[in-house]
Amino acid sequence: MHDFIEGYKLKIFIGESDRHDHMTLYEWILKQAIQFKLAGGTVVRGMEGYGSHSQIHSAKILSLSTDLPIIIEFNDTVKNIENFLPVIDSVVKDGLITLETIKLKFYTSKINK
Repeated sequence: MHDFIEGYKLKIFIGESDRHDHMTLYEWILKQAIQFKLAGGTVVRGMEGYGSHSQIHSAKILSLSTDLPIIIEFNDTVKNIENFLPVIDSVVKDGLITLETIKLKFYTSKINK
């Protein structure tokens, strides 16, 4: 076999202008993920999108938005993601969270000391 383990892909969809604790929400979430020792996270800034209010946010020059879509993605073990979910529930006021079952295989060159 290939030594895959069961995990989750957690995606958090928020707005670029969302804030928490005097910083952007996506920065705050990443800092929390480090505290929870999640395997890693990625923040992607969208070019255009809309959410629950059906208002289009765009990076086009003529309609430059200050609230572009942000997607934060984490892939980790089921246990680690489930432990982290209450943190997200406590701070996301307007957005969307998706959770998918995935197979994981970790590769790392980090030396444990």
